[in-house]
Amino acid sequence: MAPLGRIPEATVARLPLYLRGLDAFPVGVTATVSSDELADLAGVNAAKVRKDLSHLGTYGTRGVGYDATFLRFQISQALGVANVWPVVVCGMGNLGRALANHTGFTDRGFPVVAATDSDPGKIGTIVDGVPVHAPGELGDIVRRLDVAIGVISTPAEAAQGTADALVAAGVTSIMSFTPTVLSAPDEVEIRSVDLATELQILGFHLHRDRIAGDS
Repeated sequence: MAPLGRIPEATVARLPLYLRGLDAFPVGVTATVSSDELADLAGVNAAKVRKDLSHLGTYGTRGVGYDATFLRFQISQALGVANVWPVVVCGMGNLGRALANHTGFTDRGFPVVAATDSDPGKIGTIVDGVPVHAPGELGDIVRRLDVAIGVISTPAEAAQGTADALVAAGVTSIMSFTPTVLSAPDEVEIRSVDLATELQILGFHLHRDRIAGDS
């Protein structure tokens, strides 16, 4: 496999799509998958599949395709999902609760092991199987449960303070669902998911297509 740092970011972004597509092939069953089949499952073109997988050192067999089980293993290794990365969700509003209860995270090796919230009515309770703690306990939670990833779903005004607390506790991987720009040291990776922005982008495409249809 190529060194992970040499795999293009665009390829990394598509690897989870290929891994999801491979779910169509039961684990432990000998099966092959062609680049065309994987392209259809992932919603990309076959040439892109072949180029992406070549970055993993995987080229398949002409006329046969890729061993589905081994390919799943290779992609899982590249994405780190062969490991277990405990997650803490900060902010247990509607979105935070939905994230904490998302079984797909655990299935992919990202179990939500704890949550924090400033609401006294939630602190000390267990929500959908996840214990909820006070924000001031975040450092202890990270150390005690070996948390690797922090998910921020707090109100915007609390997001930067939460990010600072996660960084201070040693968390270097953060996913933020709060629509605000967060600052952090260079060694900390922050992935921001702004649902409103994504909807606006869809709105742009809808508007463009409607104008094209009217012209």
